[in-house]
Amino acid sequence: MSYVDEVIERAIRENPSEPEFHQAVKEVLDSLRPVIEANEEKFRKEALLERIVNPERQIKFRVPWVDDKGQVQVNTGYRVQFNSAIGPYKGGIRLHPSVNLGVIKFLGFEQIFKNSLTGLPIGGGKGGSDFDPKGKSDREVMAFCQSFMTELSKYIGADTDVPAGDIGTGAREIGYMFGQYKRLRGVFEGVLTGKGLSYGGSLVRTEATGYGLLYITEEMLKCHGQSLEGKTVVVSGAGNVAIYAIQKAQQLGAKVVTCSDSTGWVYDPDGIDVAALKEIKEVKRQRLTEYKNYRPNSEYHEGKGVWSVKCDVALPCATQNELNLDDAKTLVANGVYAVCEGANMPTTADATEYLLEKGVKFLPGKAANAGGVATSALEMSQNSERLHWTADEVDAKLQGIMVNIYHNIDNASKKYGFEDNFVVGANIAGFEKVVEAMTAQGIV
Repeated sequence: MSYVDEVIERAIRENPSEPEFHQAVKEVLDSLRPVIEANEEKFRKEALLERIVNPERQIKFRVPWVDDKGQVQVNTGYRVQFNSAIGPYKGGIRLHPSVNLGVIKFLGFEQIFKNSLTGLPIGGGKGGSDFDPKGKSDREVMAFCQSFMTELSKYIGADTDVPAGDIGTGAREIGYMFGQYKRLRGVFEGVLTGKGLSYGGSLVRTEATGYGLLYITEEMLKCHGQSLEGKTVVVSGAGNVAIYAIQKAQQLGAKVVTCSDSTGWVYDPDGIDVAALKEIKEVKRQRLTEYKNYRPNSEYHEGKGVWSVKCDVALPCATQNELNLDDAKTLVANGVYAVCEGANMPTTADATEYLLEKGVKFLPGKAANAGGVATSALEMSQNSERLHWTADEVDAKLQGIMVNIYHNIDNASKKYGFEDNFVVGANIAGFEKVVEAMTAQGIV
């Protein structure tokens, strides 16, 4: 049995009931076979892969809080500090009922390579809880966030582990967590990113993941003689990533005709109205059923169906495994040119394989959605320097990082004979930097 297969088998055996983590490990290690097989004896002797698939630390804790009726509720909190070879742990906090240890480990494992690709000195980590902020009052959210941070504060710091937002964790939640950290530790430091502009946040951080997705997509298209100008784009999701991906795609001349949330999806033949979407989701916190009140010519459909719409470019921006094999077949049948991931691992393994087989240009999330964590790292830099950069400065740095990521993964795919396979390219480019750092630091 090859070293890669041994490690995959062991990871599955030692981490039962964690299918998302198994999927991430298998996808990454399978694509790294050319590099690993060229160094198999050395890597095996140093147990390099065993060290890279095992977190340096995983923390699980209870989060008790009191709801508005006076009832005590108990959730579970997690922080997985996966790899600090190239910098302090960096990765978001996800608040969603689906969160469990396997989901956090999959996200943290992906984060190692995503963070490496940015070229910035940040390691991989992730955290979260099965708490659902939807439908909760501000006081209830604050009570949860303060309890969550009371425990988490023992393990994080500006030079140790710097969490950020993710699904369910926006400006409100980050604010409550930061306030509690400051109260407990008595220091004002850049321990969280995604902060408000009045207390150390960075301009463009809110837009960064969506904008970054479009910067790398446009660079890939340009290098293949294409452009977003005049293209029809379908987007899933209606959260932070989706909203700003839609906004930037339209600024670059594309027409975006869909968005979705957990209950249904919208088709707008005239192009999604970003101002209406922001009003519904960011201000009123309502469902997409409200969109038709703003755009009578649009259609609202219950359930899932974004990928049935004919398009040139598809941008999955909602959640993991939302685009399956049947969806991929529909997209290909409808002539899709590119699928670029705004969410973390939103395409199932068999769907990814099918899209690559059919020659669809596919940008994986660890490269395509790295704009968020890249701008978080820029926020860390501003906090350390006690400076505040302009929006144009941050946006220019973000664009430069995303263009650089594309060329790094493109070069890595060509170097190992997998031209245009950006899944392989992203994993190899991210892996090589982490391995070099791990090797230099000895068996730790």
